[in-house]
Amino acid sequence: MEKVVATINKLQDVFDTIEDRTKSIQLPEIVVVGSQSAGKSSVMEGLVKKDFLPRGTGIVTRRPLLIRLTNVPLNDPLRKKDKLNLIGNIGDGDWATFKHLGDKIFTDFLEVRQEIEAETDRVTGKRKGISNDPISLNIYSANVVNLSLTDLPGITKVPVGDQPLDIEKQIREIIHKYIDNPNSLILAVTPANTDFATSESLCLAREVDPNGERTICVLTKLDIMDPGTDANQVLMGKIIKVKLGIIGVKNRSQADIIADKSVEKCIEEEELFLQNNYPDLADIHGIPYLADTLSKLLISHIHKCLPDLKLKIAKLLIRNQNKLATLGEPIIDKNTTILQVISRFTKAYTASLDGNCKDLASNELTCGARICYIFHDIFKKEMEEIDPIEDLTKSEILTTIRNAAGTRPALFVPENSFDFLVFKQLSRLEKPSLSCVELVNEELLRVVHHCGDEMKEERKRFPLLFERIDDILLQFLEPRVAETKVFVKKMVQIQLAYINTKHPEFNDTELAEILAELGKEEEEVDYVGYQKNTKKVSSNKSNAGVTDDTLQGSIYESNWTSRGAKTTKKIEESLRQPLTEREKRDQKLIEKLIKGYFYIVQNIIIDIVPKAIMDGIVNEVREKIRDELVKILHKCADINELVAESSTTNESRKRTSQMLDALNKADQILNKLREI
Repeated sequence: MEKVVATINKLQDVFDTIEDRTKSIQLPEIVVVGSQSAGKSSVMEGLVKKDFLPRGTGIVTRRPLLIRLTNVPLNDPLRKKDKLNLIGNIGDGDWATFKHLGDKIFTDFLEVRQEIEAETDRVTGKRKGISNDPISLNIYSANVVNLSLTDLPGITKVPVGDQPLDIEKQIREIIHKYIDNPNSLILAVTPANTDFATSESLCLAREVDPNGERTICVLTKLDIMDPGTDANQVLMGKIIKVKLGIIGVKNRSQADIIADKSVEKCIEEEELFLQNNYPDLADIHGIPYLADTLSKLLISHIHKCLPDLKLKIAKLLIRNQNKLATLGEPIIDKNTTILQVISRFTKAYTASLDGNCKDLASNELTCGARICYIFHDIFKKEMEEIDPIEDLTKSEILTTIRNAAGTRPALFVPENSFDFLVFKQLSRLEKPSLSCVELVNEELLRVVHHCGDEMKEERKRFPLLFERIDDILLQFLEPRVAETKVFVKKMVQIQLAYINTKHPEFNDTELAEILAELGKEEEEVDYVGYQKNTKKVSSNKSNAGVTDDTLQGSIYESNWTSRGAKTTKKIEESLRQPLTEREKRDQKLIEKLIKGYFYIVQNIIIDIVPKAIMDGIVNEVREKIRDELVKILHKCADINELVAESSTTNESRKRTSQMLDALNKADQILNKLREI
């Protein structure tokens, strides 16, 4: 069972090589939290049974101290290793190692203390500053339980000496970095001679563990409480309940330290103190019970966390393998690298157009789907919203009919009046068609930045190369867009060049249907009736069109300008008069004919424009952009600059490689633990 603690220790060693590993992997651990002078050091030394921690006034622990305790029985083969035998006096004694010193072995724990102080000063200086960079210490002994703890700087309110004014904030940030880990157990150290309800360590624990599921409390300094008071109510959880328990201990006093009283002797005195003052609770309190409880809690907690930990490591392995593949190998041959980037880019680009990219979005249309949307929603809708007779007034229609008839009154609606009017309306189909070409052009340029996460990483890796690719694509598209616009204009112009009234969808049958529909609304007026009606209207001045007075004026007026103005005025007045039944019918007939023919041509343009764009632009890009990129980029003079990686890419590759190496080692460590 205790192998699990050793396993976690190995995992911690592996991940300690990773910068800020807490962001990626969260291992089970016990985190020791307490205010300055709460007795943390005394508790830690009691667990180790060695006097090894720095002492003094103010903040003593100024860097996180990761302590791994390994139980090594006297007959353990580990004690017979060559490196230990070289020391000569290891025997049945204890020893320690620091990760930053490699295999160097310490048997004198006074030297361990000195090394902690020296390593702390090396990073933080001697001015009582603090650092988040941990010190890793391994202790091997026959007198310890398998345990792993992280001792953190004590909480302080007031800076001393040269400490920064925000020292409390800095300490809290360090503490939170460790206790925010949901896989950590919080060992909250609280002095018995202070108000338990306002304990700094318990308040911090509640911030991240409000239900107390992973908090255990150590009540220190039981022997220096005010006379006449005791900690029974607190120890039994009647003041504040802590789910994992409250364990009381008696610390080594300053007098004990000055007298150089051993930790073992102090533990013996603690046992007597508990028997005398807390006889009913003595068996479940004290340093030995605390060590045993912490070991069992940690083992149980590790068992609980390991399944998720294995799954997390497996996922991180895949993610970092993919990331490293995207970052690519360090560049050796620049031409080869450019060809590889071009191939990956064109493959991802065309896959995005075809809807085959790996990273399909589910919250918005992208790439090829947007082009389809442009064709069949934006363009088609804009075309269909065009009113075939918009801006054509009844007056304009009738005037065109009369102008087309010339000097003779029309027996039927002149066909050239229809040609003139429908030509004007069909011209309006050109603008949305050209707009569709431009929208697709913009989308093809946009696809460059949205063709998968893989290309996003490539773009970060070679920013200058992709700037050049963007420019080449833009230059590649410009002439093809221009040619397609010319073609689209030509298609519209072709429809205007010949108004085909014999079109299969606009034939005699269609015309007959229109006339039949008009016949239902009103009776057809014959030509004689139309003449009589015209004469009648002409003789009525209130309804006159071109009157006798107008004709007389045109002959006898002496001033030509005045004569013309009066004539024009009277013609305009005539056009504003109520329409005759014949005129109403002619106007309706022209409107229906325009609509019928307009819809035919409109559908042709709606069908042909997307085809022209696909043939002239999209398919050209899909089929030829790779060759274009190779032709231009392979011969460029600044090839070295184009494939020069940014410093962030090099750093990212280094970090990813380190993480991948650590994850592979962690995976191997977990696989060896068969019983879990």
